[in-house]
Amino acid sequence: MTDVTGAPVDVLHTLFHSDQGGHEQVVLCQDRASGLKAVIAIHSTALGPALGGTRFYPYATEEEAVADALNLSRGMSYKNAMAGLDHGGGKAVIIGDPEQIKTEELLLAYGRFVASLGGRYVTACDVGTYVADMDVVARECRWTTGRSPENGGAGDSSVLTAFGVFQGMRASAQHLWGDPSLRGRRVGVAGVGKVGHHLVEHLLEDGAEVVITDVRAESVRRILDRHPSSAVTAVADTDALIRVEGLDIYAPCALGGALNDDSVPVLTAKIVCGAANNQLEHAGVEKDLADRGILYAPDYVVNAGGVIQVADELHGFDFERCRAKAAKIFDTTLAIFARAKEDGIPPAAAADRIAEHRMAEARRP
Repeated sequence: MTDVTGAPVDVLHTLFHSDQGGHEQVVLCQDRASGLKAVIAIHSTALGPALGGTRFYPYATEEEAVADALNLSRGMSYKNAMAGLDHGGGKAVIIGDPEQIKTEELLLAYGRFVASLGGRYVTACDVGTYVADMDVVARECRWTTGRSPENGGAGDSSVLTAFGVFQGMRASAQHLWGDPSLRGRRVGVAGVGKVGHHLVEHLLEDGAEVVITDVRAESVRRILDRHPSSAVTAVADTDALIRVEGLDIYAPCALGGALNDDSVPVLTAKIVCGAANNQLEHAGVEKDLADRGILYAPDYVVNAGGVIQVADELHGFDFERCRAKAAKIFDTTLAIFARAKEDGIPPAAAADRIAEHRMAEARRP
């Protein structure tokens, strides 16, 4: 069922009436000539212009796309707040299979829609979009980050995203085992694409044993060919990975919802720390993890290295400056664990409280 605008009624209820709503602005974009259908969601500008990537994905329904934009943009508000950035949260989704419909004309049309917001939303890469795409979008929109160095940008943000997740893992190990080193630990990485394959390199350099899986066989093969030793092994799928005996850390690095009513009861790892967004499928999963004695490093905290990079691009990119900021994810993660222990709540709830406090303070006159 839809309202007079054609938007699903339950999505509008989420936007205006539920705890998952509270968004400042949601824009539905359509350019029939290029086939563009997109949603831009601005959750908050309390800390500054909303910043978040553009996801290009073949959603089953428009309702699903709108819901994803709402969830992802809200997550960006919390991520940017915890990363100490002067940015609010926003996210855009383009509906469709990028392998089938992505064209220069479509990306230019999308850039015009972002530009029409006058800087309230700053875009970047996400699932299904790449540096080359942002170079095209930037031709119509100056509020575009994640561009190539040749076009005044910082390039691939997955490098620092992986570095930040690695710092979160080190902090988790420090909190649980009293030592940040991952040497001798068995780490399962689900999704070894843009971010995951960089994370594997950090883990191997630190002496970890790594178990990998990915829906794309070529992604797995690339890593196995690069590291033809017993330090890296592969399993058939995520369902097998979470059941690997002796797994110390599980790193979800693909799409969201990896932690759910099916996966949490059978998860063998003692720590969950990965790059994927929205890992908790629904409210209450964070308590299920805590009840099983599994330490969860909140996803939007540990995967903030990429947004730190693209935010820096707006001020003249400096990689070492960004790397230093991303390294602080180690201290931020430890602070969240300490707050969680002090308040007697799961780490995800502790992170939310800290982020909400910063946003509330910014709103005060």
